[in-house]
Amino acid sequence: MKVSIIGGAGLVGSCAAFALQMGRVVREIALLDVNAEAVAGQALDLLHGASVAADQTIVSGGYEHTATSDVICITAGLRRKPDESRLDLINRNVDLFVGILGEIAKAGYKKDAVVLVVSNPVDVLTYLAAQRLDLPVGQVIGLGTQLDTIRFRSLIAERLGAAATQVAALILGEHGDSMVPIWSSATAAGLPLEKYPGWNPNVANELFTRTKGSGAEVIKKKGGAGFAVGLAIQEVIESVALDRRRVLPVSSVQSGCYGIRDVALSVPTVVGRRGVHATHEIDLWPKEVQALRKSGQVLRQTVDTVLARLSEK
Repeated sequence: MKVSIIGGAGLVGSCAAFALQMGRVVREIALLDVNAEAVAGQALDLLHGASVAADQTIVSGGYEHTATSDVICITAGLRRKPDESRLDLINRNVDLFVGILGEIAKAGYKKDAVVLVVSNPVDVLTYLAAQRLDLPVGQVIGLGTQLDTIRFRSLIAERLGAAATQVAALILGEHGDSMVPIWSSATAAGLPLEKYPGWNPNVANELFTRTKGSGAEVIKKKGGAGFAVGLAIQEVIESVALDRRRVLPVSSVQSGCYGIRDVALSVPTVVGRRGVHATHEIDLWPKEVQALRKSGQVLRQTVDTVLARLSEK
């Protein structure tokens, strides 16, 4: 299994590469970036640790690597400028992303390749990638609320004093302001959260609010998220590499799950070698379904705005 990471010199791309190295599953990791010297340095640093990590090939280079990759992971993106609106940032990242898709198409890609979009706004860019790449729609997935979900579980575990790996909880919908916490199925060690001492609606709201603002909190304190998002990416890529068929909250273009169509967002998704193998419409509280559909509407409005702008260029 060969994985190319576009944006491999950056914090997210390099942390994803390190997580994949320590996961010892993928055979080859190729790092691509416009900053050729920095990405060569990242690849060299990873290579130096190979003898105690895994027997892998780790290289840096250009888009020629995408032609032979089984997974193409796109992490490249721009940060918001001072006083810049959210839509302006979206437009700049869309322009960058469309250019990356053009380079991938020019270099070529395997017909069974899976494209994993991490760049933000991830749901909008996942939709664009599914539209513009000549691949089955299920082979284009976005990281979606996978990162939000692992943050959510970890924060719940910290509050309960529980083992983080025993917390089961999901966030679905948009990776953004309209994300939806799924409290109806959340458990710790197999028990509903309300069975734990001190659990109440105020605690639940506090934890979700912190989860929703976790990205901004990490950026404020250390400049950007890296470790957790690297692990989130690793879990998705290894589910593809090993055809694990794990149910993960990743983003893909929907065709009817929960009544949502023609927009990319996160629902419970079976992820394997072909990307999306299936989606599960698990039972949710009615208010959760309503919020999920509202999230789809919010994203559809943004997609329409972006597509209208691109059609004018």
